[in-house]
Amino acid sequence: MSKKKKLIKPRTIITSHVNADFDAIASMLAAQKLYHDSVIIFPGSQEKNLRDFFISSTSYLFNMADPGSIDFSSVSRLVLVDTRQKSRLTQVYELLEKNNLKIDIYDHHPSMKGDVTGSFEMIRQTGATTTILTTLLQKKKITPSPEEATIMALGIYEDTGSFTYSSTTKEDLEQAAFLLSCGANLNTIVNFVVKEIKSEQVTWLNELLNEMTLHKINGVDIHISVISSPTYIMDLATIVQKIVRMENLDIFFAVVLMDNKINIIARNRIPEVDVGKILSGFGGGGHSYAASAKVDNQTLAQVEMKLIERLQKEVKSIQIANLLMASPAITIEPHITCKIAGNLMTRYNINSLLVVDKNKNSYEGYITRQIIEKTVHHNLSHLPVTEYMNSEARYISSHADVSQIENIIIEEKHRILPVIDNGWIKGVITRTDLLNYLVQHNKTIKRNDTELGVKKNAKKRRIENILYQRLDNRIKKLLQRIGQIGNELGFSLFVVGGFVRDLLLNRQIEDIDIVVEGDGIEFAKVYAQKEGCRINTHRKFGTAVIIFPDNFKIDVASARLEYYTMPAALPIVEKSSIKLDLARRDFTINTLAINLNPDNFGTMIDYFGATRDLKDKTIRIIHNLSFVEDPTRIFRAIKFSNRFGFKIGKVTSNLIKNAIRIDCFKNLSGLRVLSELKQIFEEDNPIPAIRTMEAYGLEKVLHKNLTIIPNTYQLFESVNKILSWHDLLYVNEQYPRWSVYFMALLNRCSFKVCEQICNRLKVPIKERSILFDMRYKAEKQLYILENSSSPFSNQNLYWALINFKTEYILYMMALAKDEEIKKAISNFYTHQRNIKPYIKGRDLLKIGIPPSPIFSTILNQVLNAKLDGQLKTKKEEINFAKEYAKKNNFID
Repeated sequence: MSKKKKLIKPRTIITSHVNADFDAIASMLAAQKLYHDSVIIFPGSQEKNLRDFFISSTSYLFNMADPGSIDFSSVSRLVLVDTRQKSRLTQVYELLEKNNLKIDIYDHHPSMKGDVTGSFEMIRQTGATTTILTTLLQKKKITPSPEEATIMALGIYEDTGSFTYSSTTKEDLEQAAFLLSCGANLNTIVNFVVKEIKSEQVTWLNELLNEMTLHKINGVDIHISVISSPTYIMDLATIVQKIVRMENLDIFFAVVLMDNKINIIARNRIPEVDVGKILSGFGGGGHSYAASAKVDNQTLAQVEMKLIERLQKEVKSIQIANLLMASPAITIEPHITCKIAGNLMTRYNINSLLVVDKNKNSYEGYITRQIIEKTVHHNLSHLPVTEYMNSEARYISSHADVSQIENIIIEEKHRILPVIDNGWIKGVITRTDLLNYLVQHNKTIKRNDTELGVKKNAKKRRIENILYQRLDNRIKKLLQRIGQIGNELGFSLFVVGGFVRDLLLNRQIEDIDIVVEGDGIEFAKVYAQKEGCRINTHRKFGTAVIIFPDNFKIDVASARLEYYTMPAALPIVEKSSIKLDLARRDFTINTLAINLNPDNFGTMIDYFGATRDLKDKTIRIIHNLSFVEDPTRIFRAIKFSNRFGFKIGKVTSNLIKNAIRIDCFKNLSGLRVLSELKQIFEEDNPIPAIRTMEAYGLEKVLHKNLTIIPNTYQLFESVNKILSWHDLLYVNEQYPRWSVYFMALLNRCSFKVCEQICNRLKVPIKERSILFDMRYKAEKQLYILENSSSPFSNQNLYWALINFKTEYILYMMALAKDEEIKKAISNFYTHQRNIKPYIKGRDLLKIGIPPSPIFSTILNQVLNAKLDGQLKTKKEEINFAKEYAKKNNFID
């Protein structure tokens, strides 16, 4: 029996935040000299240079212990340095819950939601927390050793940017001088603080520069770069700082998807913007000049749009939060259903509710009456409010000014704004409260520039050269002519969606979709008249199809937005702008548009990061309720993922699972599901898509008892091989490719299940015959062939198979377990099925056989002999027919 490990029993523990930087490490070392007999819990770090440095050379300076080796019941004091955020103190969660625990805090960060309250706090606005602690060491006349002084100085140098950051204070310089007097080694400090950018980091630096866009918000230039990386980017903050210096940027936000999380790093050099407060709405924080955040379960497009919405602050005004707010605030907990939330709003005659987790004592977000009404329309009111609440969780302190309140409520369109001081919700400010105040004070509310020009923040790129390189002359001239005619009518015209996507992917372009900012039907009529085409129109949706004399077609639509009255319903359509038209589409990769007007011909517009996702080979949804409103998009996500070899983004995947979990398919027309399945089964190799569908449990959408087993996939693989073989024959014979895979899917289903699946999908009678009656006949015929006790001749095989169409022949070949049978069916398809006698009825008349049903018998006998290789020429067939007729007394 192993001996139980003895736990150490310290009275004081010192720790800092996870992913600690040099300032946090140095602060823990300084605190250790102030608190004798203390133990340090090292929080760990993602920075390789930090880890290697401390493991290899200085760990002996720290009295460190693993949390698992500590008896927390003995601890009476916890010392926190360089943080007071509970969420960043994962190693001491257990300890924070302890009663009568003294908590001493040393920090230079501004107050934030989620801060731990200390029994003793020393919070000062210095460039580094280390400065606060070394000031105490100097006052207490505690002199660190040269090695300790080097580490402490390293913390100050790093967090002040070697005294170049605007946050640097006189104290930072004084304490650096004190540490140098204690023997701090500047050569060592330089080696760690002055970081030379590595070769692999140059790639990401260039990527951030290439994706950088300028947003002029309230007169301030703000630069934002949005990129993604499949792996973790080392020293991302260093790369961001390097870009700020290289480009002399005032404000820069890097939004980077890596390791399935979105990281936001911000740097700021002007007083009008506080990036720490901006990123606090994303669950992050920091200083006004430097901040960071990590975001889960949101797409890059969503985060980018939310970030832009938050950057609306202009000037500070008088502090009126206490004057405007209503108290007490009415709140609900996250698990309460939308239906109950609606009842509470009716009871208290309010339009918004705060969602507060009482267990965590945290404000989670809010939900509005409009959202509640939508959940009722979509039959989702039984779900908890946490599913559909606005989770940005914006709030203000009682010291907030008008501009802060106006920015959040008007510019960011928040219906309700809680006033929170030290974690306590004092009250709420509503949109009505603010508007009443603004009217009373005769204040004019101006719309921000970004609301007036929807194209303002789009990423634009001239790709005219790609158009000329990859399109044939007819399509190029056609697009130019479309732009010219649109210009004459005063319309802006764009080619959009799959055309642009496939153009960039250098794939064959199949469809041309034109969007008109204006009347699409009017444009189509004018174009058709000028170019000698005809059109079909659909006025309800504002769409038209232009049909050329050779039946070449172009789809035209007015720019429109869509909304849904219930999940899975067809959308209601209204005219709109190109941006809102693109915003209604399914995935980011389908939201690209190319302007066709002469002045801007070949200018590609990207509002939602489509080019980035094409580069990353990722399928991402645009809106969180997209799958609920149109569940067929789930099938399309899988189809595109399979077709292009793209992965489905993590957030998009989670939204798919959520939509399936709440059974969003229950109101979806079976014909629409059937259409999507056909498209997937028509792909060159749909098997990966089928595996993905099964991984999400989509086979249960067809029938609760439908199960895909390994043998089913073996049959799918066999189908794929047979269809590939058939394609290589170049027989140019059309057949419903999708049906072969569908027959394979239903192969092991009972008659009842097959019937119910066909009913669920509303399979048309003709196609039901393929999946039902003829499939059973094909399976029965294959069974007879494989279980025949005697060898079969060519003529026997011919008559067994001749009445089956191509799809059934291919299905039987895929299903056949006997290779000889498979080869025989193959031989029939490639060589025998088209064999016909040379002679006709008129030849039988010439040899004296009178017209009668016997013609068919004789011709079939000729065919049999020919199938068995007995007859080669027409003359031989005539002689055979004559002999057969004589033998059977049909002629003398």
